[in-house]
Amino acid sequence: MPDHPGHVESPTMALPVVGAAPPTAPRRGRLGRTLTARAVLVTCAVALVSVLVTAIVAVPLAIRGAERSEQEALAAQARLAAEVLRTRLDRGRSADEERLIQQLRDQGIDAYLIRRGAVDRAGLPPRVVQRIGQGRNVSARRSVNGGRALVEGRALPGGNGVVLSRPLANGLWAQVLLSLWLPLLAGLTAGVVAGLLLARRLARPIRVAATAAARLRAGDRAVRVPLESPDEVADLAEALNGLATALATSEGRQREFLLSVSHELRTPLTAIRGYAEALADGVLGADDTVDTGRTMLAEAQHLDRLIGDLLALARLEAADFPLEPVPVDLTQLAVDAEPTWSGRCAAVGVPFRVETPGQPVPAYTDPGRIRQVLDGLLENALRVVPPGSPVVLAVRPAGADPAHGGVLEVRDGGPGFTDDDLAVAFERGALHERYRGVRKVGSGLGLALAAGLVRRLGGEIAAGHAPEGGAAFTVRLPGDPYLTRTSA
Repeated sequence: MPDHPGHVESPTMALPVVGAAPPTAPRRGRLGRTLTARAVLVTCAVALVSVLVTAIVAVPLAIRGAERSEQEALAAQARLAAEVLRTRLDRGRSADEERLIQQLRDQGIDAYLIRRGAVDRAGLPPRVVQRIGQGRNVSARRSVNGGRALVEGRALPGGNGVVLSRPLANGLWAQVLLSLWLPLLAGLTAGVVAGLLLARRLARPIRVAATAAARLRAGDRAVRVPLESPDEVADLAEALNGLATALATSEGRQREFLLSVSHELRTPLTAIRGYAEALADGVLGADDTVDTGRTMLAEAQHLDRLIGDLLALARLEAADFPLEPVPVDLTQLAVDAEPTWSGRCAAVGVPFRVETPGQPVPAYTDPGRIRQVLDGLLENALRVVPPGSPVVLAVRPAGADPAHGGVLEVRDGGPGFTDDDLAVAFERGALHERYRGVRKVGSGLGLALAAGLVRRLGGEIAAGHAPEGGAAFTVRLPGDPYLTRTSA
C-alpha cells in the first residue's frame, strides 16, 4: 500500500469546468410560482382578512354606538317633554300640547300622552302604558305601530306620563358601511403595497444566491455572496460561500492529486518502455535478459499496486464494496503477521516487535481488510525507517469490557510527522507531494485507502507521534455485537 498523502495549498479560484453550462438567469415562473408573487398574494389575503374582520367587528359597534346616541337624545327629549307637561296633563288637551307634539313629529318622533293610566291614542304596547301608569320610567326597544322603535317614557304623578318613540332607522348597516369603505380600502391598499415591498425584500437575497449558485455550477469558484440580515439569509450566504471555498480547495487538491498520480504512473511505465525498447532494438545481450526481466516485473508490480489502490479508492464509497465482518481475535491477527514482517524488516536491518496483552482481544471486523490496512501501514513504516530503528505492531483492548473492541497500533522510529502533517495525513496525496524527493514515498494513496477501509468497518484511525521517535497510527475497531448483547 503506498505512502502518506500530503497537504496542498488550495487556490482561491478554480479553473472553469470543461463543458459546463454558462450561468443561467433565474427562471420566471407563472403567477403564483415565484416567491415574490406568493408573498404578495399571501399579504393581500392577510390584508383582506384583516379588513373583513375589522368590518365585522367595527360595523356592529358603530351601529350600536349610533343607536345608543339616538337613545340618549330621545331620552333627553322625553325628560324635557315631561318637565313641560308635568302640570298640564290634568287640564285636558291644550294648544301647548299640540305645538309640542307637532314639533316632535317634525323631528320624526311620535309622542304619546298618558293620563291616569290611559294613553291618548293607540299604538303603544300595553306593557309600556302599564309601567308608566305604575309610575316607572321606560327606556327600551319595542314594537310600536307594527314597527321596531326606540321608546323613552317618563312617568309623572297621578298615573300620568309622556312616551316618545322613534322608529329604528332602516339601512343603518349600509350607512355605516358607506362611511367605512374608504378607511377599509386604504388599509387593503396599504397591505398590498407592504406585501409587494416585503416580497421584493425577501426574494432579492434568494435571487442573488441563485445567481451565485449558477456561477458555481459554471465553474466560477471566486463568486461570493454578501452577508446581510436576516439571520436566515446570512446563513444561506455563508453556506454558499463555504461551498465555493470547499469546491475550490477540493478541485485544487484533485488537480495536485492527478498530477501526482500521473507522475507515479509515468515512472514505472517509462522504465518498462525503456527496457522494452532496448530488448526490441537488441541493445541488451543474453546475459542481461534475466536482470531486465526482474526489473520490468518489479515495475509492473508497482504499477499494478498503484492501479489496484486507485480502483479500491474509487469503489470504497460504493454500496456494494465487499466487506465480510466476523468476530476476530486481534492478538492472533498480529501473531500471524509477525513472520512475514519480521523477515522483511530483518532483511534491511530494522528490528520488528509485536506487543500483545498475552490474551485474546476480540473485535468485529473483516480480517482480510484489516490485514490489508496493517500491511499498508507497516510497508509505509518500513519504507522510511532507517536501519537500526524499530517498527512495532501493538495490540491492546479498547476498554475493560471485551465488548468495547480492540486497538491496533503501528509505530516506528523513522522521521515521523509534524503537527501540520498530522492534520492532513489521511487526505489523498497531501503529504506525498511535500516529501517527494525528501524521503522515500509511495503513490500517496495508502493512508487515504487505509482510513476509508477503517471507516467502512465502523472503526476509527488516527495519526500521532510515537514514543520510538517516529509516526504512530492507531486503529480502533468495534467490539463483537454478540458480546455486547451478552454483557447487557
